[in-house]
Amino acid sequence: MTRRRPDTLAEFTEWAGERYADHPALRFKGPTGDWESVSYTELRDVVRETGRALIGGLGVAPGDRVAILSETRPEWTYAHFAAFAAGAVVVPVYPTAGDEELAWVLGDSGASVVICENAARAARVEGVRAGLPALRHVVLIDALRAVPAPAPLAELLDRCAAVCADDPAEIVYTSGTTGPPKGCLLTHANIAAVLDANLDLIEGGPGDRTYLYLPLAHLLAQLIEFTTVLHGSELCYFGGRIEDVVSELAEARPTHLPSVPRLFEKIHSVVLSLAESQEGGRERFTEAVRIGVLAADGQLPEELKGAYEEADQRLYSLVRAAFGGRLRWALTGAAPIAPQTLDFLRACGIAVFEGYGMTESGGVISLNHPGAVRYGTVGRPIAGCEVRIGEDGEVLARGPMVFPGYYGNEQATRETLDADGWLHTGDLGALDEDGYLSITGRKKDLIITSSGKNLTPSQVELAVQQSRFVSHAVLVGDRRPYPVALITLDADEVTGWATRTGHDPADRDAVRTLVQEAVDTANAQVSRPARIRAFAVLEEDFTVDSGVLTPTLKVRRKAVTERYAGVIEALYADG
Repeated sequence: MTRRRPDTLAEFTEWAGERYADHPALRFKGPTGDWESVSYTELRDVVRETGRALIGGLGVAPGDRVAILSETRPEWTYAHFAAFAAGAVVVPVYPTAGDEELAWVLGDSGASVVICENAARAARVEGVRAGLPALRHVVLIDALRAVPAPAPLAELLDRCAAVCADDPAEIVYTSGTTGPPKGCLLTHANIAAVLDANLDLIEGGPGDRTYLYLPLAHLLAQLIEFTTVLHGSELCYFGGRIEDVVSELAEARPTHLPSVPRLFEKIHSVVLSLAESQEGGRERFTEAVRIGVLAADGQLPEELKGAYEEADQRLYSLVRAAFGGRLRWALTGAAPIAPQTLDFLRACGIAVFEGYGMTESGGVISLNHPGAVRYGTVGRPIAGCEVRIGEDGEVLARGPMVFPGYYGNEQATRETLDADGWLHTGDLGALDEDGYLSITGRKKDLIITSSGKNLTPSQVELAVQQSRFVSHAVLVGDRRPYPVALITLDADEVTGWATRTGHDPADRDAVRTLVQEAVDTANAQVSRPARIRAFAVLEEDFTVDSGVLTPTLKVRRKAVTERYAGVIEALYADG
């Protein structure tokens, strides 16, 4: 009987090479800018070469930690599976990590080898090497296969066969919004539980293609990598420039697309801006979305079929073409997606499914999928994962996918995993009568005003961020009489608006009016105590480099309030 999947990640490319052979496995842009591909047989062979180099040339022993510091590219995948095959524990490192975080991750994990994308990244590792006594080798990712004295193939295959399901597979460091990152230890069995639960929910097979631009340092991108290999589909890597993702989608013609909400929201925004540049365009756009949603829900009345066909020619088909024309499954997570963006894409025939999870849960807790979807939720818990809501509203999860603990940090483990095996996610949420999960905020972000009112900032922030002119909104108000907000702008959207309307994008009053409209709309959706009483439009957007965003683009609230303390005090001083 053919195995549904290998027993461990160490066997993945051996298993897939035998099963899918000459089917395309990886697709990427070569040195000339043309698309190139690698078959499953070739993928297996490259992973073998890389694994032999790790064992023989670099002396990697079973259980050694091997770190990968690189953007998403095929060589990341080669190194990933090769390290597993060698019996090593992979430590992904975000390319955007600062020197302090880089030193912490490499030192805390005890990495003995660091595989770097290029000389510049290697130089950064060398710059902190004095504090890394366990580090033996820093090697460039392109030179890895050429390391001298590779081990015999038989030794690699023996290592591969010796890996057990309960062995550590990875230490993935969470980009915490407070304090240094914590290393989530994940076993081969943890990841297998997630893959087993999701494999049937995400249809795929040879001939399908997944476009990947998300960082492989993030567990979600790795789960996509694993799932694609199990399906025998083709993993298509972005060319390295985020600015080119939208244009590459049309070239790559994916059937599957995992993404953060921002990409989908940006495409929605661009199309809406184009519509608004024409007289009556906004009204026609709104009506087209309404008709498309009716059709997507199977509720299109006979009298609107002509209008639907017309809208399909001038709008829906063009949007599908922008995604390559073959997209039938898109996944989003990490942050909530704007409901109007979901409606827009559904109207155009593109299904986007929201999911929820965290590194500590093996990446997935719940997921909407073609067989069970409820928009506005993050889906039902996946098979094998129990979910309940604690007395304080916290989402708790339990199952074989939940990690055994933080690497070398028993105290943090005890604070996150209780004696009954429940993972305390730190997120607030609710389960509806049909078992669909909704996430309403972060427990630690709860604001208690000086009058004792409890406010969940994410509800107001997300409402403000529905405006395409707003990039970020951060609510402030803990131990204060009322909430205020710090707001940053989407520079591209403001510039586009200024061009269309003849305004100067530097006109503060005009721009503030745009933001005021977003705040007024948000205030109308929340209770009176949660309404924003005053706001400041900041001169700069939040960035990872400035220290106010994590590598996964989550806001570091403490860093924001410290950086803009003067602005906050001025808002309250003005009454």
